[in-house]
Amino acid sequence: MIEMEIEIKVPTIGESVTEVRLAKWLVEDGVFVERDQQLCEMESDKATFELNAEKSGKIIRVAKEGYDLKIGDVVCRIDTSAAPVEKKKETPTPKEKIKKVDLAEISKQTTTVEEKDSYAIGYASPAAAKIGREKMIDFTKIKGTGKGGRITKQDADLLLAKVPGNEAPEKKTEQTQIKTPDKFSRNERKEKMSKLRLTIAKHLVAAKNQTAMLTTFNEVDMSSILEIRKKYKDKFTEKFGVSLGFMSFFVTACCKALQEFPIVNGTIEGEEIIFHDYCDISIAVSTPRGLVVPIIRNAESLSFEEIEKKVLDLATRGRDNKLTLEEMNGGTFTITNGGVFGSLMSTPIINVPQSAILGMHKIEERPVALQGQVVIRAMMYVALSYDHRIIDGKESVTFLIRIKELLEDPAKLISGKDTVERMLGL
Repeated sequence: MIEMEIEIKVPTIGESVTEVRLAKWLVEDGVFVERDQQLCEMESDKATFELNAEKSGKIIRVAKEGYDLKIGDVVCRIDTSAAPVEKKKETPTPKEKIKKVDLAEISKQTTTVEEKDSYAIGYASPAAAKIGREKMIDFTKIKGTGKGGRITKQDADLLLAKVPGNEAPEKKTEQTQIKTPDKFSRNERKEKMSKLRLTIAKHLVAAKNQTAMLTTFNEVDMSSILEIRKKYKDKFTEKFGVSLGFMSFFVTACCKALQEFPIVNGTIEGEEIIFHDYCDISIAVSTPRGLVVPIIRNAESLSFEEIEKKVLDLATRGRDNKLTLEEMNGGTFTITNGGVFGSLMSTPIINVPQSAILGMHKIEERPVALQGQVVIRAMMYVALSYDHRIIDGKESVTFLIRIKELLEDPAKLISGKDTVERMLGL
């Protein structure tokens, strides 16, 4: 190995992570890379991360895409003695130059100013002049739509769009992007499962095999929460800079119910039950690479504003594959929302080693009996899957009913009691 070469190895990314997969190279072999430039995407069984160049130089790729690497394996080498390649200045070809006569003809079709020739004809605004310099447009004797025939930025954009070769690319519809299979096609293809998908598969099987999982269902009248959101949504967004969603209501309700039913917030470790006096709520987020469950830590101590900001941050970075391993390790209870995809009812699977998971679903107007009358209300089915080894049926049912009570009367989310009970000191 040349003395001026350095090795870029798979870094240590967590105690439990011993192997990663090189998902995608971001640079070609033999090119010059700058220090801290992203070289490739690596994926572990929990997250995706980028590997950066430690120094500038020419890259020599060693590992191949799709292969598994152990911690400490060499991914690539960088020849730090290599000099950067100077980029040649691109000179416009004659075809890129736009003739005056063409623009003059185009301007007749695009401008509507009917003023007589004036001093402003051929003069461009600063923004239009910048476009002219970059695209080599000669505005001489071109009449614009500005005062006195002055050429505005809009005129320059319009003229440029009319020139052959500069038309905006046609947007592809979803139908044109989908490849139509040949008639009676029986083609097959194999694709290696990602590390994240493999881990999800293992966890789901473990949840089925290692827990005595049962599910209890109920339904929640969401009318009060919808009314609150309708009344205060704009004011909430204006003050806090984040939208008032449903998750803050559900997280707060779950935290209060978990503190009243600590066994639901517990986990089994060997022959012992670990009780947590805090609520680390895992939020299921669907990403292009699979399902991840980042955690809102100490959610019981957070306000609605803090919960909404945390949910938005975790969901955004989850979809962009920017979550850290620390943000996904742990958790005492999980909330998953299949309603965003239109699910009316489902059975969520426990996120082991947790003991329970709450499933939210689609809000749908349905006829319900209320005080002896049939009325239309915005209803949501909720499902609680739980580990029957430590959570009995009575506790699971009353826990879910408690969540229902808190959501249907959001005032109880403040102290756990309604206003009359607070007034009476009950």
